[in-house]
Amino acid sequence: MKKFTDILFWILLLAMGVYILYQKGYILKNYEDITVQNAYQQMLVDTNITLLDVRTKEELKTDGAIKNHILVPIQILERNLDKLERYKSTKIFVYCRSGNRSITASRILSNAGFKSYNIQGGIIEWKKEKLPLR
Repeated sequence: MKKFTDILFWILLLAMGVYILYQKGYILKNYEDITVQNAYQQMLVDTNITLLDVRTKEELKTDGAIKNHILVPIQILERNLDKLERYKSTKIFVYCRSGNRSITASRILSNAGFKSYNIQGGIIEWKKEKLPLR
């Protein structure tokens, strides 16, 4: 019996590790990551980019926002994909506060056929790099 519980423990530990790596965007990605500097540089020259903010309205008021963003909080993103349909031919740069929710949003968008890019570090990193806000 002890051998069985030991094996079960290691299987569960491995499964937890895989889950954490997946949630953090280290494995099984179907989207691309982009640094805030690279995102900003591309936004300066490419007009075929849509900027999607997946934070809440309250966070937007508190932390500010990047100019020309579209706000669709992660909590309602999946049921509002039809509202983003017209942006399907663009690159969608996704950001949140720190870069975690944007990973989830990037996966949702990629699964729905969008070209999504996760802005690493979110608005925190954007502000740290002193990039412009609206």
